Amino acid sequence: MRINPRHTQKGAVIILGGATILVLLILAFIIIFILEKGLPVVNLQFLSSKPRDLGRAGGIFPTIIGTIILPVVALLIATPLGVFTSVYLSEYTKETTLTKVIRFGTDCLAGIPSIIFGLFGYIFFVITLQMGWSILAGSLTLAVMVLPTIIRTSEEAIRAVPKVYREVSFSLGASGWQTVKKVILPNALPGIVTGVMLSIGRSIGETAAVIFTAGSSLRIPTTAFDSVRTMAVHFYILAREGISQENAYGTAATLIIAVLIINLTAYWLMNRFIARRG
Repeated sequence: MRINPRHTQKGAVIILGGATILVLLILAFIIIFILEKGLPVVNLQFLSSKPRDLGRAGGIFPTIIGTIILPVVALLIATPLGVFTSVYLSEYTKETTLTKVIRFGTDCLAGIPSIIFGLFGYIFFVITLQMGWSILAGSLTLAVMVLPTIIRTSEEAIRAVPKVYREVSFSLGASGWQTVKKVILPNALPGIVTGVMLSIGRSIGETAAVIFTAGSSLRIPTTAFDSVRTMAVHFYILAREGISQENAYGTAATLIIAVLIINLTAYWLMNRFIARRG
Protein backbone atom coordinates (compact mmCIF):
# COMPACT_ATOMS: atom_id res chain seq x y z
CA MET A 1 0.00 0.00 0.00
CA ARG A 2 1.47 3.31 -1.10
CA ILE A 3 1.24 6.13 1.43
CA ASN A 4 0.40 9.58 0.18
CA PRO A 5 3.57 11.76 0.23
CA ARG A 6 1.59 14.58 1.84
CA HIS A 7 0.76 12.31 4.78
CA THR A 8 4.38 11.28 5.21
CA GLN A 9 5.40 14.94 5.07
CA LYS A 10 2.89 15.87 7.76
CA GLY A 11 3.98 12.90 9.87
CA ALA A 12 7.65 13.89 9.58
CA VAL A 13 6.85 17.50 10.54
CA ILE A 14 4.86 16.33 13.58
CA ILE A 15 7.59 13.93 14.76
CA LEU A 16 10.45 16.36 14.25
CA GLY A 17 8.52 19.25 15.75
CA GLY A 18 7.52 17.14 18.74
CA ALA A 19 11.14 16.11 19.33
CA THR A 20 12.22 19.75 19.18
CA ILE A 21 9.53 20.84 21.62
CA LEU A 22 10.44 18.00 23.99
CA VAL A 23 14.11 19.02 24.00
CA LEU A 24 13.20 22.66 24.64
CA LEU A 25 10.86 21.69 27.49
CA ILE A 26 13.59 19.59 29.15
CA LEU A 27 16.09 22.43 28.79
CA ALA A 28 13.60 24.97 30.14
CA PHE A 29 12.74 22.73 33.09
CA ILE A 30 16.40 22.33 34.08
CA ILE A 31 17.14 26.05 33.78
CA ILE A 32 13.98 27.13 35.64
CA PHE A 33 14.54 24.56 38.40
CA ILE A 34 18.12 25.70 39.02
CA LEU A 35 17.32 29.41 38.79
CA GLU A 36 14.29 29.11 41.08
CA LYS A 37 16.39 27.55 43.82
CA GLY A 38 19.60 29.49 43.18
CA LEU A 39 18.63 33.06 42.35
CA PRO A 40 17.41 33.89 45.91
CA VAL A 41 20.97 33.21 47.10
CA VAL A 42 22.70 35.26 44.40
CA ASN A 43 23.45 38.87 45.35
CA LEU A 44 26.37 41.26 45.22
CA GLN A 45 27.85 39.98 48.47
CA PHE A 46 27.59 36.37 47.29
CA LEU A 47 29.41 37.21 44.05
CA SER A 48 32.12 39.44 45.54
CA SER A 49 33.08 37.69 48.80
CA LYS A 50 35.27 34.70 49.57
CA PRO A 51 33.89 31.35 50.77
CA ARG A 52 34.01 30.76 54.51
CA ASP A 53 33.80 27.58 56.55
CA LEU A 54 34.52 25.35 53.51
CA GLY A 55 31.75 27.04 51.54
CA ARG A 56 28.98 26.92 54.14
CA ALA A 57 29.05 30.71 54.29
CA GLY A 58 30.43 33.57 52.26
CA GLY A 59 30.46 33.86 48.48
CA ILE A 60 32.10 32.45 45.37
CA PHE A 61 34.41 35.21 44.13
CA PRO A 62 37.58 33.05 43.89
CA THR A 63 35.64 30.39 41.94
CA ILE A 64 34.45 33.04 39.47
CA ILE A 65 38.09 34.02 38.89
CA GLY A 66 39.01 30.37 38.36
CA THR A 67 36.10 29.81 35.98
CA ILE A 68 37.29 32.72 33.84
CA ILE A 69 41.02 32.00 33.87
CA LEU A 70 41.07 28.28 33.06
CA PRO A 71 38.88 28.31 29.91
CA VAL A 72 40.46 31.52 28.60
CA VAL A 73 44.01 30.15 28.85
CA ALA A 74 42.89 26.77 27.46
CA LEU A 75 41.24 28.38 24.43
CA LEU A 76 44.22 30.67 23.82
CA ILE A 77 46.25 27.49 23.45
CA ALA A 78 43.75 25.23 21.69
CA THR A 79 42.09 27.61 19.22
CA PRO A 80 45.18 28.51 17.12
CA LEU A 81 46.36 24.90 17.13
CA GLY A 82 42.94 23.58 16.17
CA VAL A 83 42.26 26.10 13.43
CA PHE A 84 45.75 25.79 11.91
CA THR A 85 45.46 21.99 11.97
CA SER A 86 42.07 22.11 10.26
CA VAL A 87 43.42 24.51 7.61
CA TYR A 88 46.34 22.18 6.94
CA LEU A 89 44.11 19.10 6.68
CA SER A 90 41.57 20.74 4.37
CA GLU A 91 43.75 23.03 2.22
CA TYR A 92 47.34 21.75 2.19
CA THR A 93 46.98 17.97 2.08
CA LYS A 94 45.34 15.47 -0.23
CA GLU A 95 42.87 12.86 0.95
CA THR A 96 45.17 10.02 1.98
CA THR A 97 45.25 7.25 4.54
CA LEU A 98 47.20 9.52 6.88
CA THR A 99 44.54 12.25 6.87
CA LYS A 100 41.84 9.63 7.46
CA VAL A 101 43.80 8.29 10.43
CA ILE A 102 44.19 11.82 11.82
CA ARG A 103 40.45 12.48 11.51
CA PHE A 104 39.63 9.13 13.08
CA GLY A 105 42.01 9.92 15.92
CA THR A 106 40.43 13.32 16.58
CA ASP A 107 36.97 11.76 16.55
CA CYS A 108 38.11 9.17 19.09
CA LEU A 109 39.68 11.84 21.30
CA ALA A 110 36.45 13.85 21.21
CA GLY A 111 34.59 10.86 22.65
CA ILE A 112 37.01 10.02 25.46
CA PRO A 113 35.56 10.62 28.96
CA SER A 114 36.91 13.69 30.68
CA ILE A 115 38.18 11.64 33.62
CA ILE A 116 40.72 10.05 31.24
CA PHE A 117 41.98 13.49 30.25
CA GLY A 118 42.15 14.35 33.94
CA LEU A 119 44.30 11.29 34.69
CA PHE A 120 46.52 12.09 31.71
CA GLY A 121 46.93 15.70 32.83
CA TYR A 122 47.64 14.62 36.40
CA ILE A 123 50.33 12.14 35.38
CA PHE A 124 51.94 14.23 32.63
CA PHE A 125 51.53 17.88 33.62
CA VAL A 126 51.16 17.69 37.40
CA ILE A 127 53.67 14.92 38.20
CA THR A 128 56.01 14.40 35.22
CA LEU A 129 56.47 18.08 34.34
CA GLN A 130 56.19 19.02 38.03
CA MET A 131 53.63 21.78 37.49
CA GLY A 132 51.65 20.70 40.51
CA TRP A 133 47.96 21.44 40.90
CA SER A 134 47.95 24.73 39.06
CA ILE A 135 46.22 26.96 36.54
CA LEU A 136 48.81 26.02 33.93
CA ALA A 137 48.31 22.27 34.35
CA GLY A 138 44.53 22.62 34.33
CA SER A 139 44.51 24.88 31.27
CA LEU A 140 46.80 22.60 29.28
CA THR A 141 44.61 19.62 30.13
CA LEU A 142 41.46 21.48 29.06
CA ALA A 143 43.23 22.56 25.86
CA VAL A 144 44.02 18.94 24.99
CA MET A 145 40.43 17.98 25.82
CA VAL A 146 38.73 20.58 23.59
CA LEU A 147 41.27 20.44 20.75
CA PRO A 148 39.47 17.63 18.81
CA THR A 149 36.19 19.56 18.88
CA ILE A 150 37.81 22.69 17.49
CA ILE A 151 39.67 20.74 14.80
CA ARG A 152 36.62 18.86 13.51
CA THR A 153 34.18 21.78 13.57
CA SER A 154 36.71 24.13 11.98
CA GLU A 155 37.55 21.61 9.26
CA GLU A 156 33.89 21.10 8.41
CA ALA A 157 33.36 24.86 8.31
CA ILE A 158 36.34 25.32 5.98
CA ARG A 159 35.22 22.51 3.69
CA ALA A 160 31.77 24.10 3.50
CA VAL A 161 33.22 27.19 1.80
CA PRO A 162 32.35 26.83 -1.93
CA LYS A 163 35.23 25.80 -4.17
CA VAL A 164 34.39 28.61 -6.56
CA TYR A 165 35.65 31.10 -3.97
CA ARG A 166 39.06 29.45 -4.08
CA GLU A 167 39.06 29.34 -7.88
CA VAL A 168 38.21 33.03 -8.17
CA SER A 169 40.91 33.93 -5.64
CA PHE A 170 43.55 31.90 -7.49
CA SER A 171 42.46 33.35 -10.83
CA LEU A 172 43.13 36.83 -9.46
CA GLY A 173 46.71 35.85 -8.63
CA ALA A 174 46.34 35.23 -4.88
CA SER A 175 48.60 32.68 -3.25
CA GLY A 176 47.36 29.75 -1.20
CA TRP A 177 47.92 31.50 2.12
CA GLN A 178 46.33 34.73 0.87
CA THR A 179 43.28 32.73 -0.18
CA VAL A 180 43.10 31.07 3.22
CA LYS A 181 43.52 34.35 5.11
CA LYS A 182 41.33 36.63 2.99
CA VAL A 183 38.67 34.26 1.62
CA ILE A 184 38.36 30.92 3.39
CA LEU A 185 38.75 31.81 7.06
CA PRO A 186 36.38 34.84 6.98
CA ASN A 187 33.68 32.76 5.29
CA ALA A 188 34.25 29.82 7.65
CA LEU A 189 34.26 32.02 10.75
CA PRO A 190 30.68 31.23 11.89
CA GLY A 191 31.42 27.51 11.94
CA ILE A 192 34.75 28.07 13.68
CA VAL A 193 33.07 30.25 16.31
CA THR A 194 30.51 27.50 16.87
CA GLY A 195 33.29 25.03 17.64
CA VAL A 196 34.94 27.49 20.00
CA MET A 197 31.61 28.08 21.76
CA LEU A 198 31.12 24.36 22.25
CA SER A 199 34.62 24.20 23.68
CA ILE A 200 33.91 27.09 26.06
CA GLY A 201 30.81 25.33 27.34
CA ARG A 202 32.68 22.10 27.92
CA SER A 203 35.58 23.89 29.62
CA ILE A 204 33.39 25.91 31.96
CA GLY A 205 31.31 22.92 33.02
CA GLU A 206 34.21 20.49 33.45
CA THR A 207 34.87 19.01 36.89
CA ALA A 208 36.84 15.75 36.76
CA ALA A 209 39.72 16.99 34.61
CA VAL A 210 39.95 20.24 36.61
CA ILE A 211 40.01 18.57 40.03
CA PHE A 212 42.88 16.29 38.96
CA THR A 213 45.00 19.07 37.47
CA ALA A 214 44.00 22.52 38.78
CA GLY A 215 43.10 21.38 42.29
CA SER A 216 40.39 23.04 44.35
CA SER A 217 41.98 25.86 46.30
CA LEU A 218 39.63 28.60 47.50
CA ARG A 219 42.36 31.26 47.47
CA ILE A 220 42.54 33.90 44.76
CA PRO A 221 45.39 32.88 42.40
CA THR A 222 48.30 35.20 41.84
CA THR A 223 50.51 33.14 39.48
CA ALA A 224 50.02 30.49 36.82
CA PHE A 225 51.30 27.85 39.25
CA ASP A 226 48.63 28.49 41.89
CA SER A 227 45.82 26.05 42.44
CA VAL A 228 42.32 27.26 41.66
CA ARG A 229 38.70 26.13 42.00
CA THR A 230 36.05 26.71 39.33
CA MET A 231 32.33 27.20 39.92
CA ALA A 232 31.57 23.74 38.51
CA VAL A 233 34.01 22.11 40.95
CA HIS A 234 32.69 24.27 43.80
CA PHE A 235 29.12 23.23 43.05
CA TYR A 236 30.16 19.57 42.86
CA ILE A 237 31.96 19.68 46.20
CA LEU A 238 29.17 21.55 48.00
CA ALA A 239 26.48 19.23 46.66
CA ARG A 240 28.39 15.95 47.00
CA GLU A 241 29.65 16.61 50.52
CA GLY A 242 26.34 18.08 51.63
CA ILE A 243 28.10 21.22 52.84
CA SER A 244 25.49 23.77 51.73
CA GLN A 245 22.64 23.09 49.34
CA GLU A 246 21.73 26.79 49.18
CA ASN A 247 25.22 27.87 48.13
CA ALA A 248 25.40 24.93 45.73
CA TYR A 249 22.25 26.07 43.94
CA GLY A 250 23.46 29.67 44.01
CA THR A 251 26.72 28.60 42.36
CA ALA A 252 24.85 26.57 39.74
CA ALA A 253 22.53 29.49 38.96
CA THR A 254 25.50 31.84 38.55
CA LEU A 255 27.20 29.33 36.27
CA ILE A 256 24.10 28.97 34.07
CA ILE A 257 23.70 32.73 33.78
CA ALA A 258 27.39 33.13 32.90
CA VAL A 259 27.16 30.49 30.14
CA LEU A 260 24.03 32.13 28.71
CA ILE A 261 25.69 35.56 28.69
CA ILE A 262 28.83 34.20 27.00
CA ASN A 263 26.81 32.37 24.32
CA LEU A 264 24.52 35.32 23.61
CA THR A 265 27.47 37.71 23.40
CA ALA A 266 29.40 35.43 21.06
CA TYR A 267 26.45 34.93 18.73
CA TRP A 268 25.70 38.66 18.74
CA LEU A 269 29.28 39.45 17.74
CA MET A 270 29.22 36.73 15.09
CA ASN A 271 25.96 38.02 13.59
CA ARG A 272 27.30 41.58 13.54
CA PHE A 273 30.41 40.36 11.74
CA ILE A 274 28.33 38.48 9.17
CA ALA A 275 26.01 41.46 8.66
CA ARG A 276 28.97 43.80 8.19
CA ARG A 277 30.49 41.51 5.59
CA GLY A 278 27.14 41.21 3.84
